[in-house]
Amino acid sequence: MEIRWYILFVIVGSSIVTFIPRVLPLMVFSRIELPDWGMRWLKHVPIAVMAALVGQELLMSGGKSSAFQNNIELVAALPTFAVAIITRSLLGTVVTGILSMMVLRFIF
Repeated sequence: MEIRWYILFVIVGSSIVTFIPRVLPLMVFSRIELPDWGMRWLKHVPIAVMAALVGQELLMSGGKSSAFQNNIELVAALPTFAVAIITRSLLGTVVTGILSMMVLRFIF
């Protein structure tokens, strides 16, 4: 088996590019004290990221807006969101989402 050096360089370069944005902020922010307003602001970041990911998955299809055109994912999300808000249970939310999609795909 022949070793191709450019593949090794691509792998090492990719690992460095992936490593730096994850570790550098952790190293910097572990040494400084953030103000209260910064900590309050950072608490909203995971919610905003999750909302963006879920919103894109539910409202876009193939790069086009498909908000209400044969969108069973959006219909399945309604009981899933209701269970998530009422129970605050990750397992219940996931099971509700899976069952909702299963039933809707069986019906349609």
